[in-house]
Amino acid sequence: MTPVIPTIRLNNGVEIPQLGFGVFQVPDAETTAAVGAALEAGYRSIDTAAVYGNETGVGRALAGSGLARGDLFVTTKLWNPDQGYDATLRAFDTSAAKLGIDYVDLYLIHWPTPARDLYRESWKAIERLVADGRIRAAGVSNFQPAHLDRLIAGSDLVPAVNQVELHPGLQQGELRAAHARLGIATEAWSPLAQGAVLKDEALTTIAARHGRSPAQVVLRWHLQLGNVVIPKSVTPARIRENLDVFDFALADDEMTAIAGLDRDLRTGPHPDTLN
Repeated sequence: MTPVIPTIRLNNGVEIPQLGFGVFQVPDAETTAAVGAALEAGYRSIDTAAVYGNETGVGRALAGSGLARGDLFVTTKLWNPDQGYDATLRAFDTSAAKLGIDYVDLYLIHWPTPARDLYRESWKAIERLVADGRIRAAGVSNFQPAHLDRLIAGSDLVPAVNQVELHPGLQQGELRAAHARLGIATEAWSPLAQGAVLKDEALTTIAARHGRSPAQVVLRWHLQLGNVVIPKSVTPARIRENLDVFDFALADDEMTAIAGLDRDLRTGPHPDTLN
């Protein structure tokens, strides 16, 4: 039975599935099969990026799925050297062509790259693409509170989403509070810390209590926090397991135990220094 995935209403009224499928580090040749397996399992939200080099593979899977375009939620991202007004417009067209779609459901600026200082120009181009109906929801990725405030100060368009590294080892409390203040949805990449937290005793204990895997417990924790989450796998069994998280709930004391695992554990670069 295909699970019913809850959605989160973004600040412009667009609904995003709360659990989606990520394809970071999946080679293009393997992407079509992985995304095909995810769509067959019941995922409807697929998250890719220009820099992943697998938008074409995602597009093949979407075209071959037999699913209506309106039933799919497709995210891709603007890569750092393509920032700037005209470059953003060109990069968007390239991504859409590779994906084989006329519009993107969510388009994100991948990193602020503050030394370049072009993210506000890119955002102006994204505003135009939103107005033209090419992007249903616009957002950012890896932005810190200061980057968000600066972006919003020069624009009428508030990002719908900020996709950031977030997992029990890096819980991003300050950033999540900024999102709540600004009406921005929090989306978690590396939601399982690439496995780095899955042996933590608090998680293994909770998992044993529920008869679940530690990964399922972490995904359930994200859902109960209100995060949008995009786990990645190329293994069909794991792809299905990651979706099987809607028929149990964590108790308050279990949520508190997981909150205690926060330790500034980054698996990726810091947004203030990646340029």
